[in-house]
Amino acid sequence: MSANSLTRAGNPWEPQFVTELNQGTCIGCGRCYKVCPRDVFNLVEREIDEDDDRYDDYDDDVVMVIELANEGDCIGCGSCSRVCPKACHTHTAASLLA
Repeated sequence: MSANSLTRAGNPWEPQFVTELNQGTCIGCGRCYKVCPRDVFNLVEREIDEDDDRYDDYDDDVVMVIELANEGDCIGCGSCSRVCPKACHTHTAASLLA
């Protein structure tokens, strides 16, 4: 199967695989984790940077964020980036990864 495929209507489509996730902007909402059909992501704890004003109201020393766990299982559907409110995901075209 080639990197370029066709949609049902016959339009060209190329998978865009997730290759990075910015934990600095991730708010740990879990939307990408929930929508991913291939278990590409994990929800993990991250220590709070004391200089980060976003967490001034937090009582805990850690926050939950998403990490790439099984990026090789990504099918390139792009669901994760469509549901992410902070645009944390970076995708790369299949043809550039081959």
